[in-house]
Amino acid sequence: MKKSILPYRIIWGLAFVVMAGPLIGLVVLAFSGGLGANPIEFINRYLGDWALRALLVALSATPLKIVFGWTWPIRLRRMLGLWAFAYVALHFVNYIAIEQFFNWQDIVTDIVKRTYITIGMGALVILSTLAATSNKRAIKRLGAKDWTRIHRYVYAAGILGCWHYFSMVKADLLPPLIHAAVLAGLLGIRMWSLVKKRATV
Repeated sequence: MKKSILPYRIIWGLAFVVMAGPLIGLVVLAFSGGLGANPIEFINRYLGDWALRALLVALSATPLKIVFGWTWPIRLRRMLGLWAFAYVALHFVNYIAIEQFFNWQDIVTDIVKRTYITIGMGALVILSTLAATSNKRAIKRLGAKDWTRIHRYVYAAGILGCWHYFSMVKADLLPPLIHAAVLAGLLGIRMWSLVKKRATV
């Protein structure tokens, strides 16, 4: 297995800064008047886009190990996953607090009637569960086998996230298709590795 030439703490810090970059960028845009004519919609889409990208980054840890033999991305996986959840949570909070202003009747109506919101809520529930069980205490309580089984649902969250993005877009389908292609590639690598392991047993 290949290890990084940089100390783990430096890699962790660099990865943390990179993952925080979009959020810092959003704050800069807010204070510089760069949110456009409809700032609420801009923030909602911006956070949603980066939530899906962060999730894909987190999902790339194991495929990178499979293809290149890198072990250091695996050690970053928990932090990357929590950043993905953070962006998803901010995306959701912006929707209920800023866009809907806690109008629960309209929120429930949206969830029921708009398919892409229903799908997005499914991804949020999965990622919330995974974030809540990401600590060592949860691993001990659930047991390694059950914990691993639960956290495999992160791939379902990725599928729902891409579906949510595709269903929401009305004109330019290229961005959601690119995200879906990246996810398909990551899943393909995992499936190839699984088939290869079974073939050697």
